[in-house]
Amino acid sequence: MKRRIAEKVLALSLAAAMMAGMAGCGNNDGGSAPGSEGGSSAGTEQSGEEQSSDAGQESGSEEGSAEGEGGNEGGEEAPEEASMPDVITDSDGNPIDLGGMEIIVRDWWTPDEETEPANSFEEAKEEYLDWAQSTYNFTIKQVAVSTWDSAPEDFVNYATTGGDENYVFVLRQGQELVAAMNSGLMYDLGSLDCLDFTEDKWKDGVNKMLSKGDAVYGMRGITPEGRGGMYFNKRLLEEAGIKPDSIYDLQENMEWTWDKFEEICSQVQADTDNDGVIDRYAMVCITQDFYPMAVWSNGGEFIGMDENGKYVNRLESSETIEALNWSLDMIDRFNKVFDSEAAWDYGYTAFANGEGVFIPQETYKAGDWEDMADDFGFVCFPMGPKMQDYTNCYTDNVMVIPACYDAEKAWKIAFAYNLFTDPVPGWEDYNESWKSDYYEKFRDTESVDLTMARMVENGMVTYHTFIPGLDLGADVYWNINKDNTPAQQAETIRNTWAAYLEEANK
Repeated sequence: MKRRIAEKVLALSLAAAMMAGMAGCGNNDGGSAPGSEGGSSAGTEQSGEEQSSDAGQESGSEEGSAEGEGGNEGGEEAPEEASMPDVITDSDGNPIDLGGMEIIVRDWWTPDEETEPANSFEEAKEEYLDWAQSTYNFTIKQVAVSTWDSAPEDFVNYATTGGDENYVFVLRQGQELVAAMNSGLMYDLGSLDCLDFTEDKWKDGVNKMLSKGDAVYGMRGITPEGRGGMYFNKRLLEEAGIKPDSIYDLQENMEWTWDKFEEICSQVQADTDNDGVIDRYAMVCITQDFYPMAVWSNGGEFIGMDENGKYVNRLESSETIEALNWSLDMIDRFNKVFDSEAAWDYGYTAFANGEGVFIPQETYKAGDWEDMADDFGFVCFPMGPKMQDYTNCYTDNVMVIPACYDAEKAWKIAFAYNLFTDPVPGWEDYNESWKSDYYEKFRDTESVDLTMARMVENGMVTYHTFIPGLDLGADVYWNINKDNTPAQQAETIRNTWAAYLEEANK
């Protein structure tokens, strides 16, 4: 399998080479920098991001990798003689001058060290950033300043007291982020005319999630991360008489549905030695991983946002209730029953040991199964009856500017970050730089080229992590069963959630 992946990378490089040969902290009133004509130079850097339950991570052209996956840029050859973008000028016709600002995009994973470009894309990116920094008189880099644990508190402390530094903070999604936003600690990015949030590089919806009316408090100008999908054990499928590649065929033919998944689960689950005990389970999932993916796959969600920008309870929607009922049935029929004393990661270990065919999990887990004896594949979570396409839920980290900066400083920092995330000249249509590191973690190229490529382009956002007090485990997952249906639990928790939403909507 590793050879296939190496051949894939080589093929990409050769194809690109052939193409090249044919190519010829203060007021929050915002606004433009003094003398500026405004305007945007937005684009997108190609990258991936992954975030586990205990450590948010990102990767990409300007973003390194934490402990899970990364986003080393692809190895394609650059087009010849790519020209730099038009220079953005002030009212006197001179290039915008950022006055030699040193800007830090501060995260918790990027090492503070210089690295040589690994391929043509990285060389072109370095050339572009050198041009941008020289043209507009600034420097910018992304580097770990905080830790994963300290990042929220570090931001609150800095945004409260201020400082001379020029920071873009990276923060993980969740209730701490919302508390900081509601406390007025984040600059209103919607007031800065150097940012145009209609452009494609903001498509993961971070700016939408961090919006109140016309105000925007968070951004992320890089490719969103493919998130949760369904891993499958190829050996166990073959033993059950199913060709592993047929799962990819189902996905590509838009036939990878709940019904088809259920059919395959019925076929693969078996007592192979006829001792009366099932020894090949269809699923070895952790239930709290299955529930939300099923909900999203059916067009449901737990907390949504209405047309007025207000959080709303969608637990009782038909899409969500249908998904939770189906999940209960699938788990009851096909999931391995684990001992109550099992470790928290029992499902991951069982899948690695070949005890079950399927496990729903996020993309970063592929790197944790490097030593797994069996080959595995990865497809989207099967499509629910209310949907016409597969989807996954983006939960990307968020970039914010402290509200303690005055309007001029905030504008300049945002202008620089916009340049930092612009497309590399000549590579505007290159959308595969995030793939390289994933090829090293998955066992086949289809997981990346067919599944993750689809997930990166087709995702959704949701809002339950933004509601203080709300806990899906305690409020929903751990209470639903045959005797207490999802609809009954939704009614039980309705008033509690109404109080949470009332407070959040203030």
